[in-house]
Amino acid sequence: MASSETKTPGTAGTAATVGAELAGIEAGLDALEIAVTGRAPFRQTFTSKILPPIIALAVVLVAWTLLVPVVDDPSKLPSPAAVGDTFKDAWLKGDLLGYIWTSVSRGLLGFLFALVIGTPLGLLVARVKFVRAAIGPILSGLQSLPSVAWVPPAVIWLGLNNSMMYAVILLGAVPSIANGLVSGVDQVPPLFLRAGRTMGATGVKGIWHVVLPAALPGYVAGLKQGWAFSWRSLMAAEIIASFPDLGVGLGQLLENARTASDMAMVFEAIILILFVGIAIDLLIFSPLERWVLRSRGLLVKS
Repeated sequence: MASSETKTPGTAGTAATVGAELAGIEAGLDALEIAVTGRAPFRQTFTSKILPPIIALAVVLVAWTLLVPVVDDPSKLPSPAAVGDTFKDAWLKGDLLGYIWTSVSRGLLGFLFALVIGTPLGLLVARVKFVRAAIGPILSGLQSLPSVAWVPPAVIWLGLNNSMMYAVILLGAVPSIANGLVSGVDQVPPLFLRAGRTMGATGVKGIWHVVLPAALPGYVAGLKQGWAFSWRSLMAAEIIASFPDLGVGLGQLLENARTASDMAMVFEAIILILFVGIAIDLLIFSPLERWVLRSRGLLVKS
């Protein structure tokens, strides 16, 4: 009895010590999390995220300005001021936003169609061995096929209309979206699938609650690549298949500038195409990618 009474205070003291240590560790982790996830000062954000692209743009403009007198031929290399005047004229005429909207609306709508088709196709290829053996290599081959190759047959099959544009976008984007999802599903740990089956997540429930969330990083990468293919496919279609009823998109603007030998307008179209591609990535896919990584503890919020 005396021995038992002697051990009890020691055990209680040890438990209290361990509890205090755990509480201290938890408080330290909470403090660390609060410190890490706090909003960064504007000066730090400006220095790390805003200033570098401004410097890069300034370097490009300086190099461009210095090259103009070296080339000394506006028909080959217009000055930044000449390109700026082209932008100004298009803005004053009210055409600039029309060029952008014509292409962006087609690109986003075509990408949504590709998303609706590519996602179930990717799941089917990833989960059914026979389907993967049958069409998996075809998807990989289609992904490597240049988008411009689909424009002539699409024109012959569908004619010069928006349906042709969407067909070219689908043929360019669907393989990338499907292959991205296949890659993501292949990287799902088998333990997740077994745990899901144990908890009753089978069939559609298993796909929705286990497979898709676990495959999200690869799927998002496929979406990002699918948008790049969509945009390039659309530009190729607009450049090759020009028709007045289709309106003037950015690709058509580039082709019109080439036909008129107007290099300032050529640079205008190229800059707008580049701007839209960067803007869509920064506004949609980069935040989505950061959210996926952060939700898995792979990216520290700053």
